[in-house]
Amino acid sequence: MKLIVDNMSCDHCVKAVTKAINDIDPKASVSVDLAKKEVTIDGGTISQEAAIKAVDDAGYQFVAISF
Repeated sequence: MKLIVDNMSCDHCVKAVTKAINDIDPKASVSVDLAKKEVTIDGGTISQEAAIKAVDDAGYQFVAISF
C-alpha cells in the first residue's frame, strides 16, 4: 500500500511515520520517499484505515492513496 502524506520534510518525519506504523504492525516494512511524499507499507497485516489513522495520529496529513 502506498500513501501520500503531507508535512514530511526530514529524517525525523521518516522515523516518526515509520514508528507510528510499526507500533500497530511490527511486521510491516515501511519506506518513506520524502521527495514524493510517499509512504510505502509492505507485508504485515495493517489495514489501510489503521495506517491512515496512525499517520494522522503521528501529526502528519494523509492526502491520498497512491497507485
